[in-house]
Amino acid sequence: MSGGSGVAEHGRRRIDEIGEESRRRILDAAEELFADRGFERTSFVDIAKRSGISRGSIPWHFRNKDGLLMAVLARAMDRFLPPERYQRSLPSLATLLLDYESWARSGNSALIFMVLTEAMGSTGAVRGQYQEFFETRRRRVVRWLRAQRPAGAGGGADDRERAAAVALNGAVMGIHLQFLVDPEVDLEAALQSLAALVDTNLAVVWGGTRDP
Repeated sequence: MSGGSGVAEHGRRRIDEIGEESRRRILDAAEELFADRGFERTSFVDIAKRSGISRGSIPWHFRNKDGLLMAVLARAMDRFLPPERYQRSLPSLATLLLDYESWARSGNSALIFMVLTEAMGSTGAVRGQYQEFFETRRRRVVRWLRAQRPAGAGGGADDRERAAAVALNGAVMGIHLQFLVDPEVDLEAALQSLAALVDTNLAVVWGGTRDP
């Protein structure tokens, strides 16, 4: 009986491994094609040819093209900003923004604005998925802020931290967009300037006042 159970467990693990490999190959192909051709000009047939995975398997893994695009974007960002960075030793904001700079300079970082274009013109699933994508990243910033919150922070600190997360996310995206449109923008200097501004004004987030 135990031998049969072990064989079944091995079989399930093998199926899971095959599924994960197929998913990775689909994501790799889609990321390359979206970056090269754009979202609209890339079809499931193109992705199937590039990945070597059957066309019918793609919606099984990702439901639809919008879901695939969101999965590509989330993986691309997690490559440089992995969630565990917010759960282990606390990195400085300057360090986090250096990680973001590395991603912004990668060939596929424009995907974040490709998805934004899709979301702005949609009231369906892609907008909801993009909202969740940003909410996830705002929650990570809030966790980072909360981990540094001083004892005795003023009332309403939770609300101010959430507002700060929105502001910081918007500032980073704005700098990123300017860099993509105009490569003469000094991306590193702009992001590090943002980090210095935030560090200087964190007391306001927690209910304190700035030094005169």
